[in-house]
Amino acid sequence: MVAQKGKDLLLKVFNGTTFETVAGLRSKRLAFNAETVDVTDAESVGRWRELLGGAGVQRASVSGAGIFKDAASDQLVRNAFFNAAILGWQIVIPGFGSVTGPFQASALEYSGQHNGEVMFELALESAGAISFEAL
Repeated sequence: MVAQKGKDLLLKVFNGTTFETVAGLRSKRLAFNAETVDVTDAESVGRWRELLGGAGVQRASVSGAGIFKDAASDQLVRNAFFNAAILGWQIVIPGFGSVTGPFQASALEYSGQHNGEVMFELALESAGAISFEAL
């Protein structure tokens, strides 16, 4: 993957018919994690740790901070958070692909300064199988 503009990484939510960009995110982060299952025992060669392949829990988390593009997208995300709803989200990574799947909003924060705009921070946690589609 060659260098890309950070602003081109998009966070979209499924609105019932299509994926719609939610906000003007100024910072974004997408992380994949997988837990391991340790099966080391007294007979493990040299007492080296052994892991069970294909086991454990995989998850994806997304976080971002920015400005909502309009009142409707603010309301959509706010309702999703307060209702603990699981929505379809899509993260578009320029020059790489897109990650799509169900996510739940696990954090929603608002902040602002007396001489600036209201900003928000959002954290999403995967709530099911995630798919990747290369560009």
